[in-house]
Formats: sequence, C-alpha cells, structure tokens
Amino acid sequence: MSERLPVRRALVSVSDKDGLDALARGLAGAGVTLISTGSTARAIRKAGVEVSEVAEVTGVPELLGGRVKTLHPAIHAGILADRTKSEHLDELREHGIEPFDLVVANLYPFERAAIGGGTDDEVVEEIDIGGPTLVRAAAKNHRSVAVAVSPARYEEILRAVVDGGTTLELRARLAEEAFAHVATYDAAIAAWFRGRGDGFTPSLTVGLERIATLRYGENPHQAAALYREVLTPGPLGGAEVLQGKEMSFNNWLDAEAARELAWSLDEPAAVIVKHTNPCGAAVADTLQAAYRGALASDPVSAFGGVVAFNAEVDGPTAEAMSDVFTEVVVASGFTPEAREAFESRSNLRLLRAPRPGAAGPEVRPIEGGALVQEPDPVDEPTKSFTVAGRREPETGEWDDLLLAWRVAARVRSNAIVLASRRATVGIGAGQMSRVDAVDIACRKAGPRATGAVMASDAFFPFRDGIDRAAAAGVRAVIHPGGSVRDQEVLEAADEHGMAVVLTGIRHFRH
Repeated sequence: MSERLPVRRALVSVSDKDGLDALARGLAGAGVTLISTGSTARAIRKAGVEVSEVAEVTGVPELLGGRVKTLHPAIHAGILADRTKSEHLDELREHGIEPFDLVVANLYPFERAAIGGGTDDEVVEEIDIGGPTLVRAAAKNHRSVAVAVSPARYEEILRAVVDGGTTLELRARLAEEAFAHVATYDAAIAAWFRGRGDGFTPSLTVGLERIATLRYGENPHQAAALYREVLTPGPLGGAEVLQGKEMSFNNWLDAEAARELAWSLDEPAAVIVKHTNPCGAAVADTLQAAYRGALASDPVSAFGGVVAFNAEVDGPTAEAMSDVFTEVVVASGFTPEAREAFESRSNLRLLRAPRPGAAGPEVRPIEGGALVQEPDPVDEPTKSFTVAGRREPETGEWDDLLLAWRVAARVRSNAIVLASRRATVGIGAGQMSRVDAVDIACRKAGPRATGAVMASDAFFPFRDGIDRAAAAGVRAVIHPGGSVRDQEVLEAADEHGMAVVLTGIRHFRH
C-alpha cells in the first residue's frame, strides 16, 4: 500500500447534487476546508457546512452568467502543482496560492438537454467548459490530487480521508474514471453535432456507459458487460425486464435480432430467433395466429429461442406459448392477462421494448480499427421490383414473396427463405454456398415446400439453386439479380414454370 496523502483542502463543484450533503459533512468533520461555486456552495451551506466561494479565492466574481467561474490560475495552479517538485511549491508560495488535495466535480447535464428536445441554444448552453477542465487537471495530477466524478465514490473517499488520506492506487483508479467520464461526455457532444450533419466524419467517437455486469459472455469463460450508448435511452430503446432471470449476453443479441425483424413487418407478426437467425416468422390477423405460424416453421429449432412480437402481447398469445421452452419474449407491452399467463414460468424473461427508432451507423470493431456503414433498411417499394419471368406471381404468391424477402434480409448470408401462407416454412442460414442454403431450407420445409415461394438475399450464381428449389415444389422466387448468369438462372425458372421477381438490391448480412 502506498503512502497516504492527507486531504486538507477540497474543491467541490457539482451539477448532480446527489450525496452532496453527506460528502460535505464528512469532509468538514474530518477538518477539510471546502471551496465551492454558486449553486453547490448554496447547497453545502444549506446542509449546515461552512464553505468558501471560488470568487473569494480568485478575487474575480463569476462572469458571463456563470460560464466563467473556476477558469483562473488560483484554482488550476492549486490543482496542477506537482507536490514532488520544489519549484512548483515555491511558485505557489510566491503567488499566494494554496494547493487542492481533492476535486469533486461532475458536469452540466448536456445529454439530458439533448435527449429532452431542448432548443439548439439550450443544448449548447449545457456544454460544460470549466467542469471538464477541473476534472482533467486533477486526473492528470493524480499523484498529488484525488478526483471524484461520481457520487458512488463519495463513501470510499470519505473513508480514505478519515484513515489518513488517499493512496496512489485509489487516486489512479479515480483518475481513470475521470478521464473516461469526460471522454464519454465529449462523445455525447460530438454525437449531437454529428447528428446534424451527414456522411462519415473524419473521426468517430462512441460513448458507452456500463449499466450492468453480465454473468458471462457468449461462453461461460468470457467476462461481459452491458453498456448504454450516449444520447440513447439504452439497449433496445431502454428495454425493461419485467420478469425472469437476468438477461444474458446471447439473450440480448437474439432479442435485438428478433425485435428488429418483427417490427419490419407491417401486419401482426411473430418472429422466433436462435443464434441471431430467425428460425420462424409469420404474419396473421392476430398475434396468436402469427406465433403459431412462426412456430410451425421450425418447432425443433424454436426450443430455447427468443420470440418477438410487433404489438402488445395478449392472453391468448401467451397461452399459445405455454408448451414451448422459450428464453425471452420481446414486445412493446403485455396485457394483464398475458402477464398472468407468463407468471408461472419464473425463468422466462419478459422484455418490454418499444418500436425500434431510426438506426444509426453500424460500427463493427476489427483488430486495430473498425468498419462503419449505414444501416440496411428493408423498405424498398414494390414498384421498383421487376417481374422477369414469363409468369406473373399470383396475389397470394406476392404476399409470401414480400414476407420471404424481408426475412431473408435479416438472415445470415448466404440466406434462403421459403414461405407459404404468410409464414416461413424453411430457412437456410449462414452457408458458404447458396445451393447448400437452398437444400437446407427445402429440407426444413419438407412437404410444405410444395407451392411455396423462395427469397435469396443475393443473386443465384448458377441455376442449380433454382433446379433444387423447383424439385422441392417451389413456385416463385425473389432475388436481387446481377449475376453474369442471370439469363441462365431465368431460363431455368421459366423451364420450371416459376415466377421470378428481381429486386435490384441485395441484403448480405455477415
């Protein structure tokens, strides 16, 4: 344990007053002199603790409506002086500046103003200048100064003060938190400005705040945590776990995949996901019927899956799920009857999550960097689609083609989706060759492939995929086109009497 540095003088300037009373009383009780600013000083006095104003130290009143308070050499020299350097201490004495041993500061609520819909001027006014400067100065000089940016640390700091002072180990941990705090704050500001522009900026900052430590990651030997991105309500729109066990790393991934696909469908929809791939999806007049259609797509794979709905879950829908082991149910809400039906399944997680908002850029880390791209919406109007074959799809086939196309866009490539009667009947996901994906989808569908339609996330490089699908009974196909063998593929479809729709856009999903 390193030598403790006594805390004799502290600067306290906080926007978040939580825990301030107890901190001020504890510091004063330990003989620490408190220096503070405007509203913080008033709150400390209200708690019955003596405090001096920063203006008394600097000799300059707060200026510009409070924009300038602590930006003064009498403050920052007292924070930045290295106590191991005699010349620094000599300069402090020469100019009559007393050093600070502790800085307690947190920042203006910029994010609250930005999320709360404030005007541009109101949001900009919440960009803190003096606060980050205090925090960075104290964190830089952590060999001599302790810094606290979170009320969660006050109790630990008070114990250290009473025990004789802060250790270097404690000050280093506090400094790391302080720099991360300021970096996240700046990331929120940068994100707000970035949202007002377009294109990819020269640098991209992503601010993440930990909200939970998870039991483990994808596998039990991997540590993991859940973070909230700044300027957002949190994961999945601020989703709330209403019942069940703690959400796992894999639960969150599957819940996001299921929710995204469910809300991309216009009619009442149910989606069942395993390992981020849908194994069943359906639309119907009711959620109950949609769930039964999605389950019938692949009841074996649905075991232990995550189910998402694009509306409030009612009692009949919950009852329909009673015989299938399910990890998570995601929906915008649950009726009292649904909650009652689910209540006996204590391990089942109910996740209330709103409709997805506008998607931001997708960021995928790679070693030494990241790939960033625009999101891939699946909202192409049907008028841009081209009927390429000799036969026009029939009305029912059109409905199934559009469903299969939307689902295929959310299946890992190479992706093939068979659909019939407004529900998927077979899905081939994540295959290295497209014809293998066709074979898997047809095998999953079995007899239900007869009269079904097929969607492919990308073009068919050869006619073999068409031939295999036709042999299974598939009657229509939708795919982007764009292969040098498009004509050969089209001729194969015509031979088999299959309707062909070209979308002109692909949806790879790696």
